[in-house]
Amino acid sequence: MSDMDDWADALAEQAEQESKDAEPVELEQLDGDGAGGESTTGNEKLDAILDIPVTISMEVGRSNITIRNLLQLNQGSVIELDRVAGESLDVLVNGTLIAHGEVVVVNDKFGIRLTDVISQTERIKKLR
Repeated sequence: MSDMDDWADALAEQAEQESKDAEPVELEQLDGDGAGGESTTGNEKLDAILDIPVTISMEVGRSNITIRNLLQLNQGSVIELDRVAGESLDVLVNGTLIAHGEVVVVNDKFGIRLTDVISQTERIKKLR
């Protein structure tokens, strides 16, 4: 039984540490002294996260279908989406909505022009 208690204690300690590590940090908190007493500017701390890759995707619309209908799809099939023609697309970063936009073509490549960016306050609320 003591093995189970040790395991429970270890899991509790890990959860406590993870909750401390996962506390949200506002960008304003990135200035001041660095680790080890080194003096760094806010820009240097911000630079540490600027190269972290994120996935950006555009969503035209969504649809719910049964597995039976999914298996019947083939080339030329049409799936009805939950958006009307001409409605803006959702711009998602790591699955979080950050903006709306419209499709553009530049030099034979698709792009998206942002038409409405979700406020920073709203984006932070959705992260929590």
